[in-house]
This record gives sequence, structure tokens and C-alpha cells, in this order.
Amino acid sequence: MVGAGRFAPGHLGGLTQIVPFEMVDAVLESTRTVQARVRALPSRVVVYLLLAAALFAELGYGQVWARMTAGLDGIDVADPVSSALAQARRRIGVKPLRELFDLVRGPAAGAARWRGLLVCAIDGTSMFTPDTASNLAAFGRVGGGNGPSGYPMLRMLTVVACGTRTVLGAVFGTLSVGETNYAPKLLGCLRQGMLLLADRNFAAAGLIEQVAATGADLLFRAKTNRKLPVIGHCGDGSWLSRIDTTTVRVIDAQVAVRLAGGPRRSERYLLITTLTDHRRYPATELVALYHQRWEIETSYLELKSTILGGRVLRARTPDGIAQEIYALLVTYQALRIAISDATATAAATTDRAGFSIALNTARDQVIQAAGVIADTTIDLIGKIGHAVLDHLLPAHRRRTSPRVVKRAISKHRAKGDIDRNSYKITVDVTINGQLTTGP
Repeated sequence: MVGAGRFAPGHLGGLTQIVPFEMVDAVLESTRTVQARVRALPSRVVVYLLLAAALFAELGYGQVWARMTAGLDGIDVADPVSSALAQARRRIGVKPLRELFDLVRGPAAGAARWRGLLVCAIDGTSMFTPDTASNLAAFGRVGGGNGPSGYPMLRMLTVVACGTRTVLGAVFGTLSVGETNYAPKLLGCLRQGMLLLADRNFAAAGLIEQVAATGADLLFRAKTNRKLPVIGHCGDGSWLSRIDTTTVRVIDAQVAVRLAGGPRRSERYLLITTLTDHRRYPATELVALYHQRWEIETSYLELKSTILGGRVLRARTPDGIAQEIYALLVTYQALRIAISDATATAAATTDRAGFSIALNTARDQVIQAAGVIADTTIDLIGKIGHAVLDHLLPAHRRRTSPRVVKRAISKHRAKGDIDRNSYKITVDVTINGQLTTGP
């Protein structure tokens, strides 16, 4: 149920059906990286090695290879040394992984829609790379009060579909370039029928113009001291304004959170949107919808904490880092598609799908070389989907917890008394004096 002969180790377990042999062969052909002769490590096998390495971030490539071949009893497979694996990865390069990501990226079934619009979010994060001269020259370190970071760091920016947390686009590079400078490179994945959410950092006039020019709508938070002149009033307390040539609607909201058994806290939100019809897109619903922006933070948690375990990336060169990140994004996307397919089939919400359950089931299938090729009776959910559905998380509860460091880097207790408990909440939204209460 795997490839024949020397191609047998080239698989990703059950995720191979999402990233099949034909897809990998096509990108190798288009990037002209197919091996000139059938080697002990054919190009297709090397691509799957890179993808499998994203599932086993704590292991070296030799141990990843051992897991890919563990279930291939009775098949004579190569036993390459680490230098052979390194040479094979360099031979493949970045292009096939980048093109493979272009093929799998995009919203999956079940992506959140609000009033017919596909809800997406854009934001950035940083990742550590090995401390080599070439990585330092390409990415740099971040400074701080206690000196520069111990490792070079890169910046990555993505657009994520809320709900399914599938990745629509990604860009990364040196940390010296800001998020708003990387953002225009991602606008190609936006189109009419989308609603893009973003925090205050992205509310620059030029970027708002560029997003609006794609045909997509936006809902950005702005700084509360920003001056936005009134050119028209809406019936729900919001007003119309103009940023350069773009007409926007401004929602000035006071969001008060009442904690069950705790205090009450309040914060002002100034939201900018191109959805100017206040009857079709009520202000209170837009304020509530903006909270979906945190879906992208959860996707970064899954990438950096659940998959990588907070580890530094492997590659010691910038090209190797690019290859590794694209492999990580492809594998993450495959996991998210598997989860989305399962929850869509069972009419369950993706919020209740356990990402770590999908990840660990995918790891088991790589070791067992299971589910590589579909049976004659096709199971649209697959082992990974069944594992997710068999262990659904509890229904989402509306609650809050303080945004503080819960486990300090230092072994000593953080100073000060901080209430670290989570509370159920009730939210009151006031828009220019009009109060709406929600659970």
C-alpha cells in the first residue's frame, strides 16, 4: 500500500491522501528537480522526508527516516547516513516545497462565513533559527533590555481562514522588516467575498487602500486616538469616514466584560470596516465578529508550540530554513484539511476538534505506513478524522483569563500578585450610547 521499491519510504501516512504522489511528482516536474536517475533517495522520497520531519520536530532526519520505514516490513529500503540525507535535501532545494504549499493552501470546507463572507485574519509571528553566521546575516537578532536574543529570529506573516485555521498565504524573512511591509505580499490571496480581520498594527492608510483594491472587505482595529472625520452618520451609532480614496465605516465601541465571581473591566475599541451598510452589517455583530481574529493566534500556537514544541528550527542556512518552513506549512495545512473534512462530514464545529489528537494520529500512521493509499471503499474521513471525532473537545465556553506570563522563563516566581484564574463572562457592547448585552 506504499510506493514500490526505492519509492516505498516516500509517504506521509494517512496525510498522503491529501498530499498524494501525483501532486509531489507534478511539483518536482515543474521545478525540474526530478532525479536524473533512480537513486537510493529519489526526489519524491526526499520531499516526504521533509514533510514527515515537520510531524517529528523533536527528531533528527535520521530518526525521521527510521519512522518512515518502520512499517515497511519485507521491503528492502535504503539505510542512508546523515550526510546522505543532508545532500539529498540540498539537491531538492526550496522550489518544490514552495510550489507544493501553493497547491495545498487555501480555505477548507467549513471555513467560517459571516453573512456570506469568508472570514480571514492576518497577523505575524517570529521564529528562532540555529545560531549560524549565514542565518544571522539573513535574519538578524532582536535586541532587548537584557541584550540581543540568543538565536537569530525571522518574521512570518500569514492569512488564515477563521474556523478551520487553514492557511491562505504566508510570507517570511528578516525580522528587520515590519509586518505592514510584508503584508502587501499576501494580498494576492484575497478576493471579493472575503472579510479580513487585523489588529491596530495593520490600520495604515496605504494598506487599507491596497486591501480594498483586491475586492475583499476589511475589519481592522485602529488606535483610539486616531482622528477619523465624519462624512455621514449611520443609524446604529457608527459613522462614515474616508481614508485616502476609500470610504470606510467607523465603529466606536466600549466593550465591558463582566466576570462571574470576579471584577468588571472595560476597554474601548475603534474599528474600521469597508462594510458601509449598517442595516446589512450591524455594528454590534461586527464588534463580536472581531474577536475571531484570535483564530490566527491559535494557529501560531499549534505551529510553534504543539508541532515544534517551542524548539529552534533545524536548518543551518537560509535556504534550508525556507525549505523547512514550507514543509512545516504544508504539513500543518494537511492536518487542518483532515480535521476540516472530518468535522464538516459530522456537522461538528472545528472549535471542538483536538489538533494534538490529529497530530499524534498522523505520527502513528507514518510509523505504521498506514492509510497511504485509499482502499477500494473510500473513507472520506480517514483514521485521523475518526480519531478527532471520537475525542471531541467540550463545547466552547465564553470565558476570559489574564494575558500574562503564566510560566516565567526564570525559575523564580514572577513579582506581584496576579489573578490567573479563568472566568465565565458576559459582554456588554456600547456604541455611542447604545447598549447591547450578550452572554
